Amino acid sequence: MSNLNRDLTVLLHMKEYCEQIEKTFDMFGKNIEDFNLNVVFRNAISMPIFQIGELVNHLTQDYIVATQNDINWNEIRGMRNRFAHGYYDMDYSIIFDTAINDIPQIKEFINKEIKKLMK
Repeated sequence: MSNLNRDLTVLLHMKEYCEQIEKTFDMFGKNIEDFNLNVVFRNAISMPIFQIGELVNHLTQDYIVATQNDINWNEIRGMRNRFAHGYYDMDYSIIFDTAINDIPQIKEFINKEIKKLMK
């Protein structure tokens, strides 16, 4: 698989996880109190965020370097690491804020990149 195809494949998977988060909000709403009280809601948001962070590790280094001024891959990867190594200690408000504010921006970036890579 070429590096271009590899990066495109990874971005397509990331987009799917962003869309899962959107669908979860469609099902549960966007109320932080509900999020704090409902473990199913939290898990349905948390796992896609974790997976997006995990997928950063599958992007080529060339792609990460080329796009690092447009998106902070280290922060995304760092969120994954917090989930993997300290989920029991996660602040739900940070997870919720990430899903509400950061995921739409990440999805927008990914959509633009997918269009570029598919040309």
